[in-house]
Amino acid sequence: MARNSPDLPNPVLSIAALDKRYGATHVLNQLSLNVERGAIHGLVGLNGSGKTTTLECVLGMQAFQAGELKVLGREPTRLWQGRGDVVGIFDVPSLHPALTVRQVLEHARLICGRPVRSPAEVEDLLGISRYSGYKIRQLSLGNRRRASIAHALIGQPEFIVLDEPFNGLDAGGVDDVLALIKQLNHDHGTTFLLSSHQLAYLESICTHLAILHRGRIVLNDSVESLFHDRQTRLDVRCDQPDRAIALLAEVPGVSDITRDGDAGHALFGMTLTDVEAAAINSALVLAGISVSGLEMRRPSLTQLFHDIVEAH
Repeated sequence: MARNSPDLPNPVLSIAALDKRYGATHVLNQLSLNVERGAIHGLVGLNGSGKTTTLECVLGMQAFQAGELKVLGREPTRLWQGRGDVVGIFDVPSLHPALTVRQVLEHARLICGRPVRSPAEVEDLLGISRYSGYKIRQLSLGNRRRASIAHALIGQPEFIVLDEPFNGLDAGGVDDVLALIKQLNHDHGTTFLLSSHQLAYLESICTHLAILHRGRIVLNDSVESLFHDRQTRLDVRCDQPDRAIALLAEVPGVSDITRDGDAGHALFGMTLTDVEAAAINSALVLAGISVSGLEMRRPSLTQLFHDIVEAH
């Protein structure tokens, strides 16, 4: 079946009213979440919010007491039937410590239902070719994570679940993983579910975000929609701040203009709603005001996360 066939299930992941308890402790409480085909979907939450438990339920590693969960149209306990369509990579890599990187990848190729890459290819893809003969236990945490991702990419999975994918990676390693996720998503339509505390990295790559709090999804939407209605601040530096402020006070979409410092200071800021910085710049220049600086201050995922969590 072609990957873009309309017969393929959409969403890739469907969770409805999921309940999970450990004894008397309710970890997941009526959790519902859809991950659409082709999305890079971030899952964020405080420690203990239930992120790892959610991923383990998705991958069939944990049973749950109530609710419905389908991955590519299958129950979690039947994921083996896909033979590599779904891949999960957790925070602590679990490759056999006594095998070399190449041995691990050769084994992965043997058991993969539809291998599309050679061990050498994935080693090169993840930048670990020089560690091919190293045993897994000899690798740094970052390189063990690279080897785990290489292991997953022997085949061509449709859905990849990554738990804390950036842990243990240096700045170059993070850039490599981000670039790889983008490449697989763009070139092959691979769908991702990423759970991470590194909110800045998720903000830079995700198409959708879900916030998990106290066992429930309290917010889930596209990144574009999440930030569309949140206000943007613009700082302006110019040679005639008094004239500029008086002019901009009459512009629709401009509000909350504030001066930075004393009355003679050339810097001031404002809130923009449905108006672009370019339009502000044009209005000032046409009025004969020389603009020496514009700086946008957009809301961040970190701020959005804290606002939502505090509200719940």
